[in-house]
Formats: sequence, structure tokens, C-alpha cells
Amino acid sequence: MTFHRHQLKANLKWKANAQTIAGGNGKGNQSNQLDIPLGIYVDNRQHAIYVTDRVNHRVVRWKLGDDNGQVVAGGNGRGDRIDQLNGPSDVIVDEKNKSLIICDQRNGRVVQWSLESQQDKQILIHNLDCWGLMMNDDGDLFVSDFERHEVKKWRKGETEGTVVAGENVAGDRLNQLNTPTYLFVDRHETVYVSDGENHRVMKWMKDAKEGIVVAGGQGEGNSSNQLSYPYGLIVNEVGDVYVADGWNARIMCWHVGSKEGRAVVVSSNGGGQGSNQLRGPRGFSFDVENNLYVVDSWNHRIQRFEVDQS
Repeated sequence: MTFHRHQLKANLKWKANAQTIAGGNGKGNQSNQLDIPLGIYVDNRQHAIYVTDRVNHRVVRWKLGDDNGQVVAGGNGRGDRIDQLNGPSDVIVDEKNKSLIICDQRNGRVVQWSLESQQDKQILIHNLDCWGLMMNDDGDLFVSDFERHEVKKWRKGETEGTVVAGENVAGDRLNQLNTPTYLFVDRHETVYVSDGENHRVMKWMKDAKEGIVVAGGQGEGNSSNQLSYPYGLIVNEVGDVYVADGWNARIMCWHVGSKEGRAVVVSSNGGGQGSNQLRGPRGFSFDVENNLYVVDSWNHRIQRFEVDQS
């Protein structure tokens, strides 16, 4: 995601039952289907979402309320040609340049696809095993590399990038990561990263040499102080951390300074296909009304949990 012009409000609750707004028709490659979706971007201006449809090697744009999506990147089979993708994992919209920036994960690159011209495509970053990305207002990219176990900041036009979290060697010390996935960067360039194999979320202040555990970190498990393969991340206006707890099929919230989290979406229902269930949640985001959009990966659908006003 890019830096939101608004931040997720504090002390929110969401309804227990979600509405399916994309996919949900079994896995497949038809216009009303998805196959292991991973990343999501909510476009508030266009009332649409963009989803990385991993197994179909494409990015799909779904206007809210529509039954079918539109392929806006990839969709030309698996491959490494400039007009192809291979297992994309995340996507953001560069509003200034009217383009998509995509983690083309299995091709080991970050690519840009114009939303105005299908012929306008380019590779921005080569040779990295990217999983998640975020862009600041200056157009700088923050990208997680889960093969090198680090997060780098790439200034516009830069060819090397600067490590801002992790140190190129897998481990569980405070200066290390182990297969980082999605990330969130605030306006102060504090980097929050889901540290997958360490089952924790780490917070790295700008220019810090090591991070702080802000969620999980007590080994893999499903207790209130544990995570099992965390993925998508959002940090609200006061610093509470929301994380997709992948293998526990829930969205958790860790309040600032807390040693335990609480389930805010799907707590005691377990993994399943119901409207109050998830299976393998991955990326998630929110809209201007603070509704949550969750990539329900193994159910091949996108779920919207509306804010509970009661």
C-alpha cells in the first residue's frame, strides 16, 4: 500500500460477518474467480480494489459492486517477458504516475505497469525476492526481500537501495529477520514488518540498527501472545498494530506496549468458508470509512468487514 492520506482510526470494531466483494466462486481463471490471491490495494477515488491473483499470474481490478474483475496487468500466462508476471505477491497504485507497481515475486523483480497505456511497462528493481512493498509521498519504495531477510528503501531511480531492516542473514535476534512478508511504513519512516518464520511483527525506527518486537515473538502458536506466519499489516493512528495471523485464520490487534493481542476479525470460528470465517488471510487494507478488506487467500475471495457502529 501507499501512505494513506488518512489513518485507520483507533478503538474500532468490525462486524463479525463479511461480504464477499471479489471472487468467492471457487478457484479458477474466469473473470469472476481468483486463485490464491495475496496482495490488495484499495483505490478510494475509483471505488475499486486491485488484487494480485497469484496462480493466475495477473493483477485484477474489481470495481466495488461488480460481479467480475478486469485484468490490468499480466494475464498472459506465467513467464518473465515484460508483458508477463510470475506469482505476483503485492501491488500498489502510483497515483501521480497513474500506474501499478507490482511485486513480481517469482520473477525476482518489481515492475511498473501503466494504467493508461498497455504498452507502457518497465522493470524498476531487479534481482530481489520481493513479497511486500509500500511507497512514500516522494515516490521512494520500501520492499521486503524474504530471500535476503531484509527490507530495503529504494529512492526513485536508485539501483542499489538501502537496508532499513534486517541484515541479509536469517535469524531471530533483534537485528535480524527470517522470511519477511508484508510491511507498513508510517510518515516518520518507521518500518513495521511481518517476520514470517519468527512468527512476530518487528518495528524498526528510522536509522535504527535493530528492531522492537511489537506482536508475537513467543514462538508459533494460537495463544493471545502468539502468531503463526503473520502476513498483512496495518498500523493505526495511535500505533496499534493489526496483523493477518495467516495460519490461525484471524486478524489480530496488538495495542501499543501490550504483550498480548486480541482477535478483531474471526476469533473462535476457526478456518472455513463461512461469512465469519477465513482460510489463510494474507494482505489486507481499509477504505476511507475504515472498513477492512481482507484477502481470504485459500477461499479465493476478498472479504469486506464493515465497521460496527453499534
